[in-house]
Amino acid sequence: MPEQQRDEGGRPEPDIGQELYLIADELRGIANLGRFFASNVYETERAEQVLKIAARIAALVDGAPLHSLTALFEDHWIHVSPAIGVNALVRNPAGEVLLLKRCDNGLWCLPGGVAEIGETPAEAALRELWEEAGLRGEVIRLLGVFDSRLWGSRSRVHLLGLVFLVECDDLVAVPGSEMLEARFFAPESLPAEMSGGHKRWVPVCIELARTGGSYVDPASSYDLDLPMHQRPGH
Repeated sequence: MPEQQRDEGGRPEPDIGQELYLIADELRGIANLGRFFASNVYETERAEQVLKIAARIAALVDGAPLHSLTALFEDHWIHVSPAIGVNALVRNPAGEVLLLKRCDNGLWCLPGGVAEIGETPAEAALRELWEEAGLRGEVIRLLGVFDSRLWGSRSRVHLLGLVFLVECDDLVAVPGSEMLEARFFAPESLPAEMSGGHKRWVPVCIELARTGGSYVDPASSYDLDLPMHQRPGH
């Protein structure tokens, strides 16, 4: 492996091509989210323009025809892999858990949303916590990874939900524009009207936070019918 170039201060010099790829991918994510949530034709047109700019940047780095990159970038951002959902489990000194009441359906949920391109899942959870509850905090650890198909989530896409334990110094939660109310609930008194998979995985995560455990959906390949086309000799 070639040695990475370093500047006069000994810091690794950035790979300009790779940085431009990442910038193009962030713009692609912004554009596709913009198209998905556009409320009028003007917002759709602006999002499509951003998408074309992203494709132009990638084409310049690649030396590839612009039309081939445009076609690739216009594919929806969640078609290839499951979307990554992130959630923050915040507790007060009494052990109560912060839940938010959604504006769109009146159901309670953990602070959370979908991770965006250019941020780690932990950073995404902290961003969602700030946007939805007005709280700053620190991620302590990952509590679990939950497959939406197995946990009763009513999602239009295949979603992997990551739940992080977050500690906050200031626990005065103020709901954001997408939320009606923010309240701490005792583990034994969670509201009955909870959103999708939250109704099932929040109690699990409360117990994981208490015991120091973590969770992934069980899996074993011993009895699976696995594809053979990439195995030698097949």
